[in-house]
Parts: sequence; C-alpha cells; structure tokens
Amino acid sequence: MLKKFTLKNYKNFKDEITIDFENIAGYQFNIDCLSDGIIGKMLIYGRNATGKTNLGRAILDIGSTMFGGTRYASNGILLNADSKEDAAMFQYEFRFEDTELSYKYSRLSNQELREEELSVNGKSIFKCNFGLREYNFDNLDYIDAETANIDRYLQSLEVGEDDEISEPKLPFLRWLISNVALKNDSALIRLSNYVRRMMMITVGNGMQYRFVRMNQSFYESLENPEHLKDFEDFLNAMGIECKLVLKKLPDGQRELYFSHEQLVPFYENASSGTLALAELYRRLVPKVWDASLIYLDEFDAFYHYEMAENVIRFFKQKYPKCQMIMTSHNTNLMTNRIMRPDCLFILSRKGTLTALCNATQRELREGHNLEKMYISGEFEKYE
Repeated sequence: MLKKFTLKNYKNFKDEITIDFENIAGYQFNIDCLSDGIIGKMLIYGRNATGKTNLGRAILDIGSTMFGGTRYASNGILLNADSKEDAAMFQYEFRFEDTELSYKYSRLSNQELREEELSVNGKSIFKCNFGLREYNFDNLDYIDAETANIDRYLQSLEVGEDDEISEPKLPFLRWLISNVALKNDSALIRLSNYVRRMMMITVGNGMQYRFVRMNQSFYESLENPEHLKDFEDFLNAMGIECKLVLKKLPDGQRELYFSHEQLVPFYENASSGTLALAELYRRLVPKVWDASLIYLDEFDAFYHYEMAENVIRFFKQKYPKCQMIMTSHNTNLMTNRIMRPDCLFILSRKGTLTALCNATQRELREGHNLEKMYISGEFEKYE
C-alpha cells in the first residue's frame, strides 16, 4: 500500500506537501476507514482552485513514469509559476508486507526526468542523475536484478544526444521492469502490480459524454444476470428504488430500461445523479476493475448529501483493502457518522494539507459536530 506521498514545486504546490497515510490517531470508531494501520478511506475538502485535481494528477504521475503513456495534463505547465527551482519533486513510499520501498524522482518537464532513485528497506538500489550523467547501480543484487545489462541501458541514453532535438531519457525503473526477468515475489513486481491498478476518476464536466460513449460495452457486461442484479442492488442501496431490464434490439444494440408497466429507457430518463452513480459503478465494481488506489475527484458532484454518504459506506464495505482518496465541497460529509477526524483533511489555498484532528487545539471526539465547527470557523486558519 502507499504509505506516504510527497510533492514539491508542482503546479500550485510550490512548497512541499505530504500525505502521510500512517499518521493516524487513536479513534475507536469508524475503524473501517483504516486498512492494516494505514488510512484506507480519505476525504479532502478544499475551496475552488486549491489544487484538488492537481493533487490527484500528481499522485498518478508515477504510472506514466514507470510505464509510459499519456500523462495527465501532458500539454500543461508542470512547474510552479512562482518558484525559481527547475524541477518538480515526487516521492512515493510503499509498504508491501515486510518490504518498505521508496521511489523518488524529479521532473524537469512533462517528458523528462532530472533524477531518479529507488530504495528498498532503506538501502539505495540505484540512483540516476541524468543531467550530470552520474549513475549508481551497485545494489541491484539486493532485488535480484544483477543480470541487468547496464551498458545496454547507458547506450540507450546516448541515442539522439547529438541531434538538435534529443529524446527524453528513459527512466531506469521503467527499463529495468521491462528488461529483467524478476521473481514473482520481487518488490518491483509488487510495486508494478500496485501502480498499474492506481486510477483517477473525475465525476464532473464531461461525465455524461463519457457515459454515452461507453454505455454499449457497459450494457454488454450486464448481459450476465448476476451483473445486472448487482447493478440494480447498488442503485437501490443508494436510495434509487428501481428494477432494471436489459433488452437486445433487432440491430444488435443493447438497451437498458427501467421496468414499469411500460419499459422506460434508462439513459434518456435517468437523472444526472443516477448517471453519475452508473459511471462510478461501471468503473469501480470489483468484477470489472480490481483497483489498488482510486482518487475520486468531486465524486459527489451530482449527489444529494445522503446519497453521497451511502456511496462512502458502499466504498468502505465493497473495497476494504483499496485506498481511496475522495475530494468534495460538501460539508455535510464532514461528519463522524461515516468518517473520522484523522481521515478528514482540508486543502488550503497555500497548498497545505491538514487533518481535522491537527487543525484545532480541541481534542476532537466522536460526539463533535465537525460540520458545525467548520462553518463556525474553527478550522479557518488551515483553509
């Protein structure tokens, strides 16, 4: 699991910001917000333009660094506009059973790294400084990767260096995973499996458009009666009482209906909130995607607050081992009914992230009305 993430000089985060998933208090309620002593369900509040979406993109940056592909905001500005530093810093610390793993890199641009370092159980495995051409691969044997052809990798870095426009340097971790036969229980295999299953979902603008494009493949999965019943049960659990029917039309297309005396087409008649729930279900149900970490940006954008509470309860019950970071403007969710003060965070305009239990001199307890305290200005200093 991801136990700590640190970021600096990225977009609106000029100063260092850290999410420490191990920094928990001794609360004895809502323990289902934790998993193996690590925060498993986190809710982040922030006013508009505080960087909630940017924070999610930063956390997911490791995926494109390790495996390539399109980065979030690949054409946007990467570095903080007020900083004099020339690189953004990302550091991820993971725990996989008895193995502690740290991966740190600095990024000059959306395409190029300046430095990269991997440590396992406190031992530096490799370190690369691409700008100074300084490399240390002395401890690859510690992760059973001593067969790596280092000369071949270094030669690949020289390709195109004399050209006017040189190619970005290939991260060594990406090369190592692709070019060395690793044991199944290798720390790198476990890291790869975790990072590949990290995802970010923004339930905001464009949600309905995405649903239109994807509904046929979604409908195909619902041809399995168990899947259709599972989806129906999910909507009912969210307070949307309905019975669903899937029909195959003469042209081969499938159509989902609400079942009444007459069939009512689902997509054309469902509310935006119901469609948002359908999109969340399609992407999150375990039968479709076994996620390791999910960043849900504005997950409750279309929901009544009671429905949003039901969604969180569903996440905690259905995904007990999946780390979930949810962002919201909804202060109704700032409650000990479903969360706890060490799992509720405020993201400030200055780019700081503070747990509610650390945002007041009071000792917060289960009986405190956190929303009322927030509205009265108790945590204003940290906004």
